[in-house]
Amino acid sequence: MTIWKYETSFDGQFTIKMPKDAEILCVQRDEKTSIPCIWALVNPENEEELRHFELYGTGHSIPNVGVNRNYIGTYQYQKGEFVGHLFEIR
Repeated sequence: MTIWKYETSFDGQFTIKMPKDAEILCVQRDEKTSIPCIWALVNPENEEELRHFELYGTGHSIPNVGVNRNYIGTYQYQKGEFVGHLFEIR
């Protein structure tokens, strides 16, 4: 098992390719690059799969109330000018 870092998108919805059964640990802004990233515990030998995510800012509407979302975490960007809330779509 290994911990890998994945850069996130600033779009509302995005997809990341990860090894199957990757366990998402957290989302934070990378201090070196200022890019929000997901850290995940992965087995590099597993086949890859697509994982789907949504990002919403504080105060933004979240559509499709019936969608099965799993909350990942919250991070601040640009000294708190944007506070993002990341969800995985299941």
